[in-house]
Amino acid sequence: MEHGFLPVNRRDMLDRGWDRVDFAYVSGDAYVDHPSFGMAIITRLLEAKGYKVGVIAQPDWNDERSIAVFGEPRLGFLVSAGNMDSMVNHYTVAKKRRKSDAYSPGSAAGRRPNRAATVYANLIRRTYKKTPIILGGIEASLRRLAHYDYWSDKIRRSILLDSGADLVSYGMGEHSIVEIADALDSGLSIQDLTFIDGTAYKAASLEHVYDAEVLPSFDELKADRLNYAKSFAVQYANSDPLTGKRLVEPYSDREFVVQNPPAAPLSQEELDAVYALPYMRACHPMYEREGGVPAIAEVKFSLTSNRGCFGECSFCALTFHQGRIVQARSHESLLREARLIVDDPGFKGYLHDVGGPTANFRAPACEKQLKRGACPNKRCLFPEPCRQLDADHGDYLELLRALRGLPGVKKVFVRSGVRFDFVLADRVYGDAFIRELCEHHVSGQLRVAPEHVSDAVLSVMGKPENRVYQRFARAFEQANEELGKKQYLVPYLMSSHPGSTLDEAVELAEYCRDLGFNPEQVQDFYPTPGSMSTVMYATGVDPRTLQPIYVPKNPHEKALQRALIQYRDPRNRDLVREALRKAGRMDLIGYGPKCLVRPKKDAGVRTGKGAGSRHRK
Repeated sequence: MEHGFLPVNRRDMLDRGWDRVDFAYVSGDAYVDHPSFGMAIITRLLEAKGYKVGVIAQPDWNDERSIAVFGEPRLGFLVSAGNMDSMVNHYTVAKKRRKSDAYSPGSAAGRRPNRAATVYANLIRRTYKKTPIILGGIEASLRRLAHYDYWSDKIRRSILLDSGADLVSYGMGEHSIVEIADALDSGLSIQDLTFIDGTAYKAASLEHVYDAEVLPSFDELKADRLNYAKSFAVQYANSDPLTGKRLVEPYSDREFVVQNPPAAPLSQEELDAVYALPYMRACHPMYEREGGVPAIAEVKFSLTSNRGCFGECSFCALTFHQGRIVQARSHESLLREARLIVDDPGFKGYLHDVGGPTANFRAPACEKQLKRGACPNKRCLFPEPCRQLDADHGDYLELLRALRGLPGVKKVFVRSGVRFDFVLADRVYGDAFIRELCEHHVSGQLRVAPEHVSDAVLSVMGKPENRVYQRFARAFEQANEELGKKQYLVPYLMSSHPGSTLDEAVELAEYCRDLGFNPEQVQDFYPTPGSMSTVMYATGVDPRTLQPIYVPKNPHEKALQRALIQYRDPRNRDLVREALRKAGRMDLIGYGPKCLVRPKKDAGVRTGKGAGSRHRK
């Protein structure tokens, strides 16, 4: 079996002795053959199953010849926008065009279209009228049913209808793509593939769909966004592979989108096998003259140890994509990959990360999840850790010890998010984990994500109360004192999340003042498809309760909330004063130690060095 890069043009294909490919994989990303890229995993998996796969990376969407480099594939086109949603890739939360794209050679912007999966699929359909088209990746996965689109402020149809594709393989996709490939290879028509878990398809009738739950129709969603909130709640409750039902979304009497239940999570053996495939672990050499593909820099010397997340932050779409059941690789698999990294000529002795969506999740939340699925109406960590939660860092500690003991490894960092409430829930290994984290796996700063300090906002976010983060911060500080280290927590903070008024934004600003923390970057809430918070933004209600919730939408109010958190920035002074006046907090405008900003007449007076400046980045 060939183990170089997969063919990217007709000459590569012919050099392998092929007269055609079975599948052409079309991607909005440049071609990087590394297991942190979905394109690499799916193409290598299909190759391992004996299929001939070619890669068409970042085709010219204005030229039909760009997707015809291999001719018509024998079985079909696989289409993905890339590792990121193309609209998030292109636009900031303020809807301003980004100037660079880390997934393109040389960070060049403009190498993919807006709504890339839809555009590519339409380009293919104009060229090949009947060839099967299967969409996958994050963009298609989170748009498999009708969804709120932030950039147009509309409810949009399923991507299946706008793209002309035949199937969406949603979620991580390994199980479903192999089943699709085998079915097509056996001679089945793409229209017959209505039975595969982890897929969504179009149907002209429901004659053969007996066990589905029918969602509100697209017309009902457009007529009243409260129906969208209700629909999303049903979808969310059916996102588990063991308990999820088949769902139907009507568009007319003769047009339906059917979502089959999610695919089963990979077993540890299957996950290990995926990461043992013969990746080149690099971007294709055709990009060398443009400086390579920057997105590989951080992941090249990192290890993905797990998938899935039972944290269920409201603003995160992972439940809709990877699911709540955590899947973890074996130590042997991770050590094998670490040795490959050590042998890389560019490796300097530092493993950049060992983690996943949440670094310290290395097993399902409880044994019940593997037998009966994740609880549909109960969360594992919110508002308090469930009594059934198996909070255990013993396995992760053993893994980190083994990795840092490898010859050639100087340091192993943990840079994925650490769920601090899960650490505190571990009464056996929690203290040891904090100590070893500080002693071996942090270099000066540890980034954590409390997101906010107002319990009212944290409740909407699905995050633990602020007191929990403060407990973790004290334990982190104590561990560093005992170790004689000066290391600091750098909190990620989010402004303008649903539930946040100016009052809560002021509360967050006061927290930054008291901590002496001057955040250079603050993330405004970004309403992207597939998250609970996006539905709140679109509908003004919490979809779980249908209770009204305050949503800051006005761009000026969002600017006020952001400016409060960065009140030390001289450019924000007028906005901060305006925000404080509107919030009725004139006590914070003045000369006292608790004031955030001086009165306007003294705005140009220089102030002394702020307390706690050691926290500044």
